[in-house]
Amino acid sequence: MQRTLLGLAALLLAIAFNLPFALLAANFDYPDILRHPAGEVLDAFATGGPGLVLTWYAFALSAVGLILFAPALALSTADWARRPGLAVAAALFGAFAGLVQAIGLFRWVFAVPTLAAAHADPATDAATRASLETAFALLNGWGGVAIGEHLGQILTLAWITLAALQALFSGQRFAKSAAVPAALAVAGIGLGLGEGLSFALGQEAPLLAMATVAGYMAFSVWLLMTSAALIAHSFFPSRQTL
Repeated sequence: MQRTLLGLAALLLAIAFNLPFALLAANFDYPDILRHPAGEVLDAFATGGPGLVLTWYAFALSAVGLILFAPALALSTADWARRPGLAVAAALFGAFAGLVQAIGLFRWVFAVPTLAAAHADPATDAATRASLETAFALLNGWGGVAIGEHLGQILTLAWITLAALQALFSGQRFAKSAAVPAALAVAGIGLGLGEGLSFALGQEAPLLAMATVAGYMAFSVWLLMTSAALIAHSFFPSRQTL
């Protein structure tokens, strides 16, 4: 039953991550819009209204889910007591990855709406709009690119690596198959780190941004394979699926 619940949690996490992401891509041109001028982003955000804010809230909650899921996955495998260091490291890196990403994403719920509303107000003068755009650029650069994206990606790829190694070392039947999307996720997310650095240097790197998206798609596949293996183990424990 424990593994079934954990498998369902992995499935829900994959859905909770991808559904808001798809809605943001369709309704807010995410993630491409993040590299547009601050004024354009704020105006587009104001146009989205409460529905867009709630979508960002749902996206942030998926990161909160990772805070809970990563330790549960790391500490529930059969061999965690034999490799406690690996299990604890996987639990901590995964939880911290969810935490910093949640911090970055919640800025769209509790900080950006105020900036966007003031920027869209017809009574706001040009100088104030410029100040609002500067404030958004600073908030996006620090809370978004540095914390939510860059640090979040570093911790996420570390967690995926540790979780995949934990599965391989414990001899789980589907570990080798799941290692393929895990490796692709680490490669894509790792390459995507260069996009944040390019942003800091004032350069555009659309190919690296695409690598990040591809990496998180592979991460979703890894989550789904992990979910299937955990649930299958509940019905066929003798086959050592996970």
